[in-house]
Parts: sequence; structure tokens; C-alpha cells
Amino acid sequence: MTVEERVKYIKNWILKYIKSMPKKPSCLVVGVSGGIDSAVVSTIAALTGLNVKALSMPIHQLKFQDDLSKAHIQWLKKNFKNVDGLIINLDETFNAFSKTLNNFNSEHAFANSRARMRMLTLYQVAGSNNGIVVGTGNKVEDFGVGFYTKYGDGGVDISPIADCLKTEVWEMGKYLNILDEIITAQPTDGLWRDGRTDEKQLGMTYLELEKAMNDPKDKNHAKYLEIREKNLHKINPIPVCTFDNN
Repeated sequence: MTVEERVKYIKNWILKYIKSMPKKPSCLVVGVSGGIDSAVVSTIAALTGLNVKALSMPIHQLKFQDDLSKAHIQWLKKNFKNVDGLIINLDETFNAFSKTLNNFNSEHAFANSRARMRMLTLYQVAGSNNGIVVGTGNKVEDFGVGFYTKYGDGGVDISPIADCLKTEVWEMGKYLNILDEIITAQPTDGLWRDGRTDEKQLGMTYLELEKAMNDPKDKNHAKYLEIREKNLHKINPIPVCTFDNN
């Protein structure tokens, strides 16, 4: 499949899903982080012709991260008449939350809470506008090693690029003429005050992860499996206690 065909396929998949819904949504709601995944998803969402609400939701964001998300929203609004760009600052919301939960002061838990606050915001906007939340997770990051927050950026209604490798997402970004600074930016989840990159957290680049995921003989395959194993509780269905009716 060429990159053009892939973009068209995803666009049509979104439209087909919308058409299949009993109650047709009025808009697609996408969180924009300044990263390549959300840039590609929000752009393909805009290509559907449906109303798109693109949300930047900074929480004590580093300036370069905040600048990239805002720049992409401006780019979307310049290129698509069906995009509403919204900047919703969640600094004070997070401050109040962290103050209330000060006795449970885990940096990692608070990082995940940032992602969950953004999820709540996306669903509040979607619920107020008869919309659906469009996910931005790719095949390597979210569905390969489970590098996302459960009930945070993992809480979505549809997941258009879930079967796309990271290299394919970069290819689509170039094809869609997304800003070069977003395409070349070091991937980061934007959940930490020190701005740590995804590579720093995972111990591998996405190119290394992608290669290890696709090749059992790759030198990093065991490390890929180790990361994946730790996060299977996110990827697998929630365990359910069932009763034997026999």
C-alpha cells in the first residue's frame, strides 16, 4: 500500500465508521500534543470533511512542546475550514488535583494523571458537541509495547492509526506536508516536567522497537518482549470474573 493509499484508506475508514453509528456524531475530537501521531490523525480527520475539534491541553508544558502543538493547530486552521482549534490550559486543574492528593505524591502516578485529565477534557468537549474522541496511538507505541496511560490517552472511541507502524506515521506526515519541526521532533509523551523523551523512558528508539517487533531474530527482540510483557495489562481485555453455568 502506498502512503497515499494508506491516508485515503484511513480517511474512508473513519467515514465508514461514522456512517455505521446509530446516532451520527457532529464532530471528531482530537488531542494535539505537538507530536507526529496526533498531527497525522488530526490532519486525516480534517480530510474527512467532518467538523474537527483539535485540542491543545498544556499542563505545565515545556515551551517547545507547547509551541509545537499550537503551531500545528494554526497549520490545521490555515489549511482546513472545518477545524476548530481549542487551547485549554489545565495548569490550575492539575495544581488543585495534585494539592488535594499531596499525601499520595508519586511522580509517575501524577504523570499518568495528566494524561487522564486530558482524556476527561476530550470527552467533556465531545459530550458537549455530540462528538467522538479520536485516538492517536500507533501499532508500535500503543499496541506493541503498550507505552500509553490506561484510561488516559488509551481512552478513546476510535483508533485510526492502530495498525500503522511508526515509520508509516512519519511517511504519512511527510505526505501530508505536516510541519517539519513536528516530523523531526524527538518523540515525547509530554507528561514530565523534565521533558524526558520516549527513548529515554523505553531505552530504545522507535526504529529499534519496530525492527525488534517485526523480527524475532533481532538483537533487541527479547528487550521488546520484556517491555511488552510489563504492559500487557493495558493491551489485553480487563480480566473478568465469570461463573460456570454448567
